[in-house]
Amino acid sequence: MLPQNKNAMQEAYEFAPIILREYDIRGQIGKNLGPEDAYALGLAFGTFVRRRGGKEKVTICVGYDGRHSSPELSESLIKGLMKSGSDVKMIGLGPTPMLYFTVKDLHAEAGVMITGSHNPSDYNGFKMTLQDGPVFGALIQEIGALAAAGDFERGDGTLERLDVKDRYVARLLQDFTGGRPLKVAWDAGNGAAGEILKKLTDQLPGEHIVLFDEIDGDFPNHHPDPTVDKNLIDLQRAVTENGCDLGIAFDGDGDRIGVIDEKGTVLRCDILMTIYAREVLRNHSGAAIIGDVKCSQVMFDEIARLGGQPIMWKTGHSLIKDKIAETGAPLAGELSGHIFFADKYYGFDDALYCAVRLLNDVCESDGALSSLTKDLPVLFNTPEIRIEVDGDEKFQIVPRIIENLKNNLPAGMALDDIDGVRISNNHGWWLLRPSNTQDVLVCRAEADSEEHLERLKQMILQEVEKVGYSIDFPA
Repeated sequence: MLPQNKNAMQEAYEFAPIILREYDIRGQIGKNLGPEDAYALGLAFGTFVRRRGGKEKVTICVGYDGRHSSPELSESLIKGLMKSGSDVKMIGLGPTPMLYFTVKDLHAEAGVMITGSHNPSDYNGFKMTLQDGPVFGALIQEIGALAAAGDFERGDGTLERLDVKDRYVARLLQDFTGGRPLKVAWDAGNGAAGEILKKLTDQLPGEHIVLFDEIDGDFPNHHPDPTVDKNLIDLQRAVTENGCDLGIAFDGDGDRIGVIDEKGTVLRCDILMTIYAREVLRNHSGAAIIGDVKCSQVMFDEIARLGGQPIMWKTGHSLIKDKIAETGAPLAGELSGHIFFADKYYGFDDALYCAVRLLNDVCESDGALSSLTKDLPVLFNTPEIRIEVDGDEKFQIVPRIIENLKNNLPAGMALDDIDGVRISNNHGWWLLRPSNTQDVLVCRAEADSEEHLERLKQMILQEVEKVGYSIDFPA
């Protein structure tokens, strides 16, 4: 630890508590987030990194996404970082995983990505990482408290602007082993991955149809969230009309993936994980593989069948990364599309890298993408459903439901509260948990028959109504 700096700057600044989230700092431009927050964060995060490492000089990488507010926020952030005595490597516009890659590649102490991810266009925020892991939870609160105390280090940091795009694309291609040429449709959703995607596809064999690669913070074609089926309609059309082998979509900052098979069918990311697990477990026999609580039982069962150790864990990209570090798992994933390869890669969520690994799997198969999932059990499930709730009581709702269920749990059902509430029996399960990024409860259910799924849905309806909310399941 650095000794307490006698010249520490007294520029106390209090962030709106609502923007200090579990995985990042995120808010609404003009309402609770602006350049002054970015500047204060630069001072606080630079101080945090210097003291954590006990170093007089640290290097912090900075990148930003395609939102209109991102350039201004990045400049204010950099001013704060430099004033804290941190040296800054600015990589400019691009996807979040390019920032993570640069931190690893340059052996920098830390990095900050300015991004609103898949949130509406008037939102933005900051994802922070250290060389050895993510910044989340209590660490974010610690940074907020440091800012509120005005307890900042002083120094004269430097700024260097770097273009790392070609180096990043070269690293993505390093693990490409595909043989036969494929015809692939891609949807960048006007998000931050667009330019990198074009560079990548220009160097891949086969034929590539790229949709919406122009980076545009207004997202004029559809919202950049591949977990919502309506956002995949353009990609489905491109796949089926052009006879593609598969389609791949990205979210607003390129760390989440969505996939369509050659028939236009959406592959949920838990099923995608079963494809990845086969190769990874060939390389790491008996290894642990992590999935979040929203993932299908099919995934956990398939990992076990392949000789792996399935681990069900909490939802959240930072929480999953932390669990990877704890267990040494070579692969982890969330239903939301965050997939993490520590096999051959760095263990962070990079949708572009996941796309490369999927192309390898399809190339090595004897058939189309659907052939890789044809032997999996067919279960009946809902998509991920979001219930809008009052943000002030979001985290109190599920404990009330758990309390109700503990006193009245039907025979044959088990309750798991590792993250929200997951109720299961021999025929299926349902989950309800508060989102850490939006004012919603997230719901999902899965069963071995339509009849059993309907029973689970009715149980969810009853429990949600008891606490004053309702839910609309899609027809």
